[in-house]
Amino acid sequence: MHKVIFDTDPGIDDAMALLFLHRHPEIDLVGVTTVFGNASVDTTTRNALYLAEAWNIDAPVARGADRTIDPARKEGHWPTAIHGHNGIGDVVIPQSISRQADPRPAHQFIIDTVRAHPGEVTLVAVGRMTNLALALQAAPEITKLAKEVVIMGGAFDVPGNVTPAAEANIHGDPEAADIVFTAPWKVTVIGLDVTMKTVMTSGYLAKMVEAGADDVRLLSDISQLYIDFYKSRVGDGMVVHDSCACVYVVRPDLFETRSGSIRVVCGGIADGQTIQKPDGRGFPPSPWDGLPSQIVTTGIDPDGVLEAIRAALVEHRAA
Repeated sequence: MHKVIFDTDPGIDDAMALLFLHRHPEIDLVGVTTVFGNASVDTTTRNALYLAEAWNIDAPVARGADRTIDPARKEGHWPTAIHGHNGIGDVVIPQSISRQADPRPAHQFIIDTVRAHPGEVTLVAVGRMTNLALALQAAPEITKLAKEVVIMGGAFDVPGNVTPAAEANIHGDPEAADIVFTAPWKVTVIGLDVTMKTVMTSGYLAKMVEAGADDVRLLSDISQLYIDFYKSRVGDGMVVHDSCACVYVVRPDLFETRSGSIRVVCGGIADGQTIQKPDGRGFPPSPWDGLPSQIVTTGIDPDGVLEAIRAALVEHRAA
């Protein structure tokens, strides 16, 4: 059983990933932490609380960072064309949500939970890395206590999706990402190199709705705006970025990887670019030297990942 804290900015693909983590029989979802990104942190926290209530998710929800770790950076715009004005596809959300957020800020919730379960907690972060970086700054010893960090973000051998150089999660807070990647803990990065190969068609989702419970129907309703956005990019369907990172936790055999230290470009025209120095390659002295070797995914079995998602959402639904 994998104990998981899900650090997220719901977000449409975040919603699918959340339901996967809740449903999968080998995952114990011990917490959800929110961060700004796909919408403001007020909105992403409300969305996480709403989905937790709608899907009967018992895990506590903790509100996280509302700005980048470098206060000099300014937020651009929320990606409403992708995730809607309310962050989850503009589905109607009740005015009143009974679930309340944990009183602790997200980074403190992460610290407390990792300390309470040393060596057991995997951090799955699918938004900006700000909460993780704040946790590292406040309690550096968590690098020895966390089991693993799995991140959806970055683009190593392919172009980015917000600039030619950068993927959105990393571009949104490059300094935080660099702190996380260079810390002495085990990090695996699930980037655009593999997520863009994993497309769930509208028909595939429709069959899941037919076979699943009402929670999958809500997920489908949330996902329609996302499918519309991706029509001009991948044809029929949507890229399940965040769910790929969640599947990696239980099915790493579906991925190909390489190892090496990672740095993030902070500033300039390549702001947010992720660059790995592969292990075994010789270079003159550089800022990659002396840093921990981290894992980057370079290949994926898309059909296997989609089947893992389908099985968790349909076959393991609540009775």
